[in-house]
Amino acid sequence: MPPRVIVTRAAREAARWVRELNARGIDACALPLIDIVAEPLTGTLARAREHLSDYQAAMFVSANAARGFLGPTTLPALTAIETRAWSTGPGTTQAVLDAGWPAARVDAPPTDAAQFDSEALWARVRDQIRPGLSVLIVRGGDADGRPAGRHWLADQLRAAGVLVHQIAAYRRIAPVLDDSQRALAAAAAGDGSLWLFSSSEAIANLRAALPGQDWASAKGLATHPRIAQAAREAGFGIVRDVRPTVDAVAASIERDQGRAP
Repeated sequence: MPPRVIVTRAAREAARWVRELNARGIDACALPLIDIVAEPLTGTLARAREHLSDYQAAMFVSANAARGFLGPTTLPALTAIETRAWSTGPGTTQAVLDAGWPAARVDAPPTDAAQFDSEALWARVRDQIRPGLSVLIVRGGDADGRPAGRHWLADQLRAAGVLVHQIAAYRRIAPVLDDSQRALAAAAAGDGSLWLFSSSEAIANLRAALPGQDWASAKGLATHPRIAQAAREAGFGIVRDVRPTVDAVAASIERDQGRAP
């Protein structure tokens, strides 16, 4: 029997991952360790939407960024502008397409890429780059609404002479765990459960929610080497890297259980 998987993504994504893992015969439950709060479509965010056609490309760091920026209110007709959408991975791409962005103007890492991150996206779009281009980066913000997260791609663009404008379409906030969630987390620190981490921030929020918890017996799956390192630094005894897809996570678990070739 495969171990239970604790899915730590934000609630919307966690629910989808739980459903898909359950459909593969893997016991999974959601313990969201990041809360997503959409920014109101006013001020700077509204102006960026109104002037989307002024940018040669709009880069969306996540599906939440795409959904927060592109809907639900009226946008300029996406089929009538030349702006390209840059996506970091399949979930983000789907959110962009769902909003009506023409597929022919969406750039993303290939679906079989080793990682879905800024470096993989850069490999796809750097041939488009020339000095003087204007690129909008839509990302998450901290609890105060300031754009937060890695700025690696923005640094590459600026070094190439590109004008970069960054805005936050949502805020990432540490959740307040209730008693049952805290009990679940404490038990999963040593009962053989597999923690599935898709962000280093989730790990930091977990540690803050359970100060003093010993994680030496805890097991983790991390969807990026940087996240895996954060889990090891948090004290997780066993951490494995895995590609950030449901299929890859399921295959990793099945291999460990001797259920797959």
